[in-house]
Parts: sequence; C-alpha cells; structure tokens
Amino acid sequence: MADWLYRLAAGEDRQWRRRWAVLACLAVLVVAWGSLTPASELPSRLPWDKASHFIGYAGLAGLIGLAGVRLPLAFLAALLLGIVIEFAQLPVPGRSGGDWRDILANGLGAASAALGLHAFRRVCLRRPSRGMPRH
Repeated sequence: MADWLYRLAAGEDRQWRRRWAVLACLAVLVVAWGSLTPASELPSRLPWDKASHFIGYAGLAGLIGLAGVRLPLAFLAALLLGIVIEFAQLPVPGRSGGDWRDILANGLGAASAALGLHAFRRVCLRRPSRGMPRH
C-alpha cells in the first residue's frame, strides 16, 4: 500500500491532521450558517432536504475523524452539533427547528461517515500476510 495512504489511515501525519481540523472548523461554520439563515434569504425550495442533512453531517463527522479525534467522539460531536443547531433554529424566521427527521438524517450521516472511516482504516492498516514484504 502507498505509504501516504497508510499514514493517512493511521492518523500519523500531523500536518494532514491539522488541515483536516481546519476543514472541520470551516464545515461547522458553513453548516451553522446554512442552518441558521432565515428562510426568506434562502431559495424558496431546497431539493433533497434530508439528503443535504445526511451529506453535511457525514462530511462533518468524517473531517473531525480525519483530524485525529476518535471516531465515536467524532460521531457524537457531529450528532450533538446537529441537535443543538436544530433547536437553535426555533426562533429563526421561517425555519422549523426541532424536526426529529432532520436530527435522524444528521445522525445517520454522521454514523455512516464514522463507520466508513473505521472500515477504511481497518482495510488500510491490515497487517500484511506472513512472508510478504511491507513497502
């Protein structure tokens, strides 16, 4: 396996972990901005609402995990942020906060990213068979 891929999967490259952390912080800001913007300032109908929640929180949990945070904590951080933002939408004009379906989509997205990253790491960090040289 490529050395850079092994280091990425193992989380050994500090420079990349910092980059992922910066991207995770930017993702939090983008998700919060998009979620807390009054409905009058958004397009009248956004397609794929639940898919947007799923993708946004999957990306967020994935970036947090790549930044070096343990995957269960990355999942919990994304899920809790989704719950907090969902209830922070309650006073925002034109937004319906507290929607359990949005929270479910957020959680499923975060869980899929954490599980996907876990599977990726297991495959990449698998020990080579005996007798096979490691590159």
